[in-house]
Amino acid sequence: MSPELTFLLSLALRMAVSAAFVVIASMITERSGPAIGALVATLPVSAGPSYLFLALDHDAAFIGESALASLPMNAATILMCLVFVHLAQRRGLGVSLAAGLAVWFVCAALVRAVNWTLPGGILFNIVALGVCLPLVQRFRHAKMPLITRRWYDIPLRAALVATLVAIVVTLSNIVGPRVSGVIALFPAVFTSLILILTPRIGGRATAAVLANGQWGLIGFGIAIVVLHFAAQPLGRATALSLALATCIAWNLGLYFYGRRVRPSSKPLT
Repeated sequence: MSPELTFLLSLALRMAVSAAFVVIASMITERSGPAIGALVATLPVSAGPSYLFLALDHDAAFIGESALASLPMNAATILMCLVFVHLAQRRGLGVSLAAGLAVWFVCAALVRAVNWTLPGGILFNIVALGVCLPLVQRFRHAKMPLITRRWYDIPLRAALVATLVAIVVTLSNIVGPRVSGVIALFPAVFTSLILILTPRIGGRATAAVLANGQWGLIGFGIAIVVLHFAAQPLGRATALSLALATCIAWNLGLYFYGRRVRPSSKPLT
């Protein structure tokens, strides 16, 4: 078998595995309200497989440096959510999503242009959360109606994440770890949820999912820091496992905290 065919088959398998994971996660989201949907959406559904496949092709140093580039992009996703949440209250899907993604791409250009340090990435996340959390607080509660799945829902979501994986795997052989880390954090899950949910349940209910997701992104940022520190001393497999465990533990903590405060009608997520 030629090297070209081997690469294409490997790439197709990686895209299929990632897409299947996202489809399963999105189906769980559709059957829950904004709070639980946000907990699922902020798990490393797309970034996790992207980093897994990067780890198969690159060493621990590459993974650690990619995580450093991904950290400020987590703040970019937080800012994107803020823009969409506010615009979706009064604007349509096209304007709200385009504005949110424009903010994300501006941040991506900034990350590419700046030589980020770990303290700088952490500070960017803290500032973004300090600004965004209070501004989305009042948009976190919305009733999510029963969703009827359409024939194109699953193919669309699968195509979004599969395309992301294809870009990351292909470009990582050309570009350095900083660009790979930026690409790996493209908000494919949030984008797919916006595209699918907004026409069906409205912008406000979709915005509630992203508003709740701000809390989950805190744990995601912590997981990126864990990945950065653990990659070289502990190896790629252990570092990725620890990062995944961090995300799951954080979201479980949010879930149980929300259950505890729910009787007071002020759930955290």
